[in-house]
Amino acid sequence: MNVTFDVFRGSPEGRIVADKTTRVLQPHEVYIKVTHSGLCGSDEHFLRTGQVLGHEGAGIVKHLGSAVTSVKVGDRVGFGFTHGSCGSCEDCLTGWDQYCPGQQQYGSHNLDNGTFSYHTVWAESHVFPIPENYDSAYAAPLMCGGATVWTPLTEYGVRSTDRVGVMGVGGLGHLAIKLASAMGCEVVVLSSSEGKRQEAMEYGAAEYHVLRSGERPPEECRAVKHLLLCGSANVDYSSLLPLMATHGTIYPLTVAHVPSPVPMLAMVHKGVRIQASLVASRQSIRTLLDFAAKKHVVPTINTFPMTVEGIEEAMQTLREGKMRYRGVLVCDQ
Repeated sequence: MNVTFDVFRGSPEGRIVADKTTRVLQPHEVYIKVTHSGLCGSDEHFLRTGQVLGHEGAGIVKHLGSAVTSVKVGDRVGFGFTHGSCGSCEDCLTGWDQYCPGQQQYGSHNLDNGTFSYHTVWAESHVFPIPENYDSAYAAPLMCGGATVWTPLTEYGVRSTDRVGVMGVGGLGHLAIKLASAMGCEVVVLSSSEGKRQEAMEYGAAEYHVLRSGERPPEECRAVKHLLLCGSANVDYSSLLPLMATHGTIYPLTVAHVPSPVPMLAMVHKGVRIQASLVASRQSIRTLLDFAAKKHVVPTINTFPMTVEGIEEAMQTLREGKMRYRGVLVCDQ
């Protein structure tokens, strides 16, 4: 079955371009009407590649490949960074399918397939039913932004009794605060200014401290067991070590293309580790949607129309640091 649909690409000039693409619906793929797409910072990185942008989607299943059994036409589903995986390598078999070497053939950054579109095609294995009482506008940002913070909160030993630090109150950080608080953690927020104190406390923070790049933490800030870096990718790890409890873990969730110096001797003395993490596995996303629905955790969103003008306005808002806190494109087609 051939499907042709409208998409929105980046361009070498950095502009959004409306286009059409045609795909052959494979046996294990689903054709989805996109209703909402989150806007992620990495969409800015891929803006000049000419590919269809977006990887935080929510929509309604319209057609099924001949072998699809896990969803049906009319289901509301979310779909994210990973379009598919091989299902048989060691990573897939042990639950870490987001690291599957074979998933690249499905195109995590496929040139002709993304969520900035009116329809899209995704592997059956990587679409996730949205709970009945959870709005699709909120589900879309969970597919990458929420999933990115959910993995360190659930896969690396975070307990409800732990002090969890969140550095940066933005698209990732505000979700980390809400989710960690809902888990029962004592959430310690670190921000470069006073401007977001009230919001952070409303989101569930127990403490809020102003900490600018390179500064030592205030003396009244007790050590944290886990620290999620959700702000600037340029990290001075030496300045973070006084924040960390013995055998604590730092999670860099925003990354840069340039290396960051790591103070190995000081880290060895304190037993601190740096734990990298790539978005989320399928099981992790399922548990996130279930948890968010049960605990009534929703991202704070700004909405924009799914049009060339709407997308460009949303990306400019994000570029200027004015997004509060996840942009969501709404498709009325």
